[in-house]
Amino acid sequence: MTTSALFEQIKAKASYLCVGLDIDLEKIPEYLLEEEDPIFSFSKAIIDATHPYAVAFKPNLAFFETYGVPGWNSFDKVMKYLNAKYPNHFIIADAKRGDIGNTAKRYAKAFFETYGVDAVTVAPYMGKDAVEPFLTFNDKHAILLALTSNEGAKDFQFTQEKEQLLYQKVLKVSKSWVGAERLMYVVGATKAEALKSIREIVPDSFLLVPGVGAQGGSLAEVSINGMNSQCGLLVNSSRGIIYASQEENFAQAAAEEAKKMQVEMSSFLKSAGIL
Repeated sequence: MTTSALFEQIKAKASYLCVGLDIDLEKIPEYLLEEEDPIFSFSKAIIDATHPYAVAFKPNLAFFETYGVPGWNSFDKVMKYLNAKYPNHFIIADAKRGDIGNTAKRYAKAFFETYGVDAVTVAPYMGKDAVEPFLTFNDKHAILLALTSNEGAKDFQFTQEKEQLLYQKVLKVSKSWVGAERLMYVVGATKAEALKSIREIVPDSFLLVPGVGAQGGSLAEVSINGMNSQCGLLVNSSRGIIYASQEENFAQAAAEEAKKMQVEMSSFLKSAGIL
């Protein structure tokens, strides 16, 4: 999906919500465990319930990989379902890959060609060799880890590098890579105060922003500081939506939480003159 097509979806739905699919079998309603594929059954119900309010879905690979081959089979089924039923939604594989050369190429082919996702999260520690292979696919995107929401982000990302911080150098250097126009960036919602300076470096790029909701990030701060003329934001919520209820009404509860975020997002889009 192109960023222009994504922007059209944002305007059509008055939303920049990304629903994270972090499927933990210990947290889903117990009755679903009797299903042949409880991961897919839960994912499908969440997708069907929240798709009117979301423009993107982000399956977290760790929550599929942990179950081995059955988990990978579930991921495959979720991808096929999304691509067949909701082709206008932006699909992000939250895989945080970060290897080089042929290995990076194979990761890219796996997610873009085999599973049909639109974007993959990628770690920048090994430099352009680990990222550029993901940028050779038309209308596909690499989402580079830039400034993350976790406590350990300060271990490296805020290291002073001459007159800039390391995460700022990552942003600046990445703009010179081949295919950089297909780069997006992860910026944690708990670091919303940095969004203004980040926008000075990457004014036109989409930012994937996790950490709103359960992690304490503010949608208002993210939207006010990070939105550009094309919106340029995908705000992710996982636990706050998909585990809004652990009862049989879990899908309805997820839809209600997603709608609350969509309504709030609509107001920020209107304030920015996008709607």
